[in-house]
Amino acid sequence: MNTIQGMPIHPLLAHLAVVSIPFAALTDIVAVSWPRARRWLGWGAVAITLVAVIVTPLTTSAGESLEKTTPMNPDLARHVHLGDQMVYWVAGLFAAITVHWAAAADLSRWQWVPEVPDRWRDLARLVTTLTVIVLALGAIVWVIRIGDAGAKSVWLG
Repeated sequence: MNTIQGMPIHPLLAHLAVVSIPFAALTDIVAVSWPRARRWLGWGAVAITLVAVIVTPLTTSAGESLEKTTPMNPDLARHVHLGDQMVYWVAGLFAAITVHWAAAADLSRWQWVPEVPDRWRDLARLVTTLTVIVLALGAIVWVIRIGDAGAKSVWLG
């Protein structure tokens, strides 16, 4: 399904990605940087990032269908190239926020979870905090770059 009543679905999904990816990224930064927000959000940051993970390949797939019917220009080629890379930023962010949530959560009530020494848990939190921040900022920058190239390909191409 690449169209809705003859209209390409890619622009609709792209707008959803433009909202969900930065929202997930900012939510994740808040969750890893502010303990009170992390407790309030719980696994919500992970769920919000999962939405971005789902939206990204749907948007890319719809874009690939639209690409087949659109004359190629340098801005469109750049847009396609950058768009293909977005999934790596979002998938990495999802993995990092999930590991961070697990390291910060009290999972001791579940008997199947092995006991982890505090120093290892603290190290995991530090590493995943830094990883989440870097990936979140990278994802936001990547969305801006993709959107800029896509807009130029439509309006200037």
